Order: sequence, then C-alpha cells, then structure tokens
Amino acid sequence: MNSLEKKERRKILFKKLKSEKILYLMLLPTIIYFIVFRVFPIFNMRLAFYKYNSRSPWTFVGLKYFRMIVSSPDFLQILKNTLVISFMKYILLFPAFPIFAILLNELRSSETRKLVQVISYLPHFLSWIVIAGIWISMLSVNGGVNEILHIFGLEKSIDFMTSKDWIKWVLYFCEGWRSLGWDSIIYFTAIIAINPSLYEAAEIDGASRWQIIKNIIYPALVIPMVTMFILNLGFFLNAGFDQVLNFSNDAVLSSIDILDTYIYRIGIQSGQYSLATAVSLIKGVVGVFLVLFTHFTSKKFTGKGVW
Repeated sequence: MNSLEKKERRKILFKKLKSEKILYLMLLPTIIYFIVFRVFPIFNMRLAFYKYNSRSPWTFVGLKYFRMIVSSPDFLQILKNTLVISFMKYILLFPAFPIFAILLNELRSSETRKLVQVISYLPHFLSWIVIAGIWISMLSVNGGVNEILHIFGLEKSIDFMTSKDWIKWVLYFCEGWRSLGWDSIIYFTAIIAINPSLYEAAEIDGASRWQIIKNIIYPALVIPMVTMFILNLGFFLNAGFDQVLNFSNDAVLSSIDILDTYIYRIGIQSGQYSLATAVSLIKGVVGVFLVLFTHFTSKKFTGKGVW
C-alpha cells in the first residue's frame, strides 16, 4: 500500500468519524471505563512478582507469591469451591437460556409474551444486595419457602442459608432467577430473525412444532450458543463475587469461599496486594487458556468459533 492510498484511507476514516461523532461521544464513557478498570490494571499485574511498598521501590521476589498460594492449606478448598460453583452456573445453567427463548417464542399471545419478558428481565436490574435480601427472607427458617413446605407435610424447617448442603444450590437457582430473561435475549433475537418463509414451507409440508424447533429454530441457535459458551468459559473462575459476598455467613463460608472473595480478603482487607495480584493473574491466565482451548476445539469439530 503506497502513501497516497494510506492518506486516502485516513481521509475516509476521519470523514466517517466526523459524520458519526455523536455515536462515538456516546461510546466514550464506556471506552474510558474499560481503559481505566480493564486495560490499565494489566500493566500493574507485574505486582505479582514484586514485594509492594508504598514508600520505596518495589522489590523483585520472583515466584514467591505463587509458591505461597500453592502451599496455602486453604487454597485447594477455595479453588474447588470456585470450580464447583462455576460449573453449576456456566455449564448446568447454560441450556436454560436457549430453552427459555424457545418457550418464549412458542407463546402465541404477544401480550402474554411481553408480560413474561418484562417479568423475566426485571431481576437482572436489581442489585445483589436487594436480591440477597429477598432470597434470605424467603429461605429463612420462618420464610415463605418453609411455609410452603409445611403445607406439603414437611414438619421440620430447613435453614437453607446456613446449610452447607443447600447453599450452593441456593446460589445456582438465584443466579438462574436473575439471569434467565436477560441472558436469553440473544437467543430470542436469533429466533425472531429467522426468515418467516421457512416456517411457511415447514407448515405446508406438514411439519409438527417439534420438527420446526428441531430443524429450523435449533440450527439458528447453534452459532450464538457456541459463541456465548466459549465467552462464558473465559469467566469460568469468576464464580460471582457480588453474589457470594452477599450470601456468605460464618456457617457456610468454607463451602462457598471462592477465589474472588479470597482476593478481597487478602488484598483489600489484609493489604497483601502482591499476593492478591498473583491469584488474579492465575485467574486471568486460566481464563485465556479456556477461551483459546474451547475456541480451537469448537473450530475443529463444528467449524464455528468466536473468530
């Protein structure tokens, strides 16, 4: 490419930016947010290899903090909790979103569909503090869930919030309740984008609703499902800091203590910034590896991936 072509491309780019400057100005706060809170911290991930000191230069210590993490008696249990909770949220819960989108599409009444959409989307916009308050109230010994169980003959109340056997499932169902409507939007959008002539041709051929779902709707969902699944695996070690922090108590902390809450305790509360950074770096590296591994595996077997 010669210099004249480069100048011409720059002119076209600047002209496009100028014509759409309002859109780019609206996008600017988001760009600033990601630079400040996502890009800039990457440069200070080197803190994982240094001893932090606010009054003097950092001292290089190599892999000291990584060895401390591996040798910590609590780390393996925390890692196990993170993997189990993430598996429940990102793997077990994942099929619910496209299934909900399909069921939503099957509603014949547009008014009913809109009502279900509004009700299912609403929890996503609530903070985890509000959600935790609602669920803790409902799942307490004297809460609504136990009252319903008493009606069906259960005599002894279950304290879901202090039971190590139940608390992970509480997180699972709570996450599903909050995310079901919102995370199904992309799949519902893919469904309504299907050419109506395909439905008409299927009906003329005498296809049942199940056959239409199997041969028309499901193929349209494959690409967004693969893409979202791969992207979700990049956050596999993010088991939900806000949720776990608000649902934690002394009785169940050992069962739901995850890497993010561990980083919060040792980094923010205890001031061990280098150790917390080392844990975060491990999370980031594992996340990148999972995305790449899943992407190339998907490309090999299905021909579809993130890029």
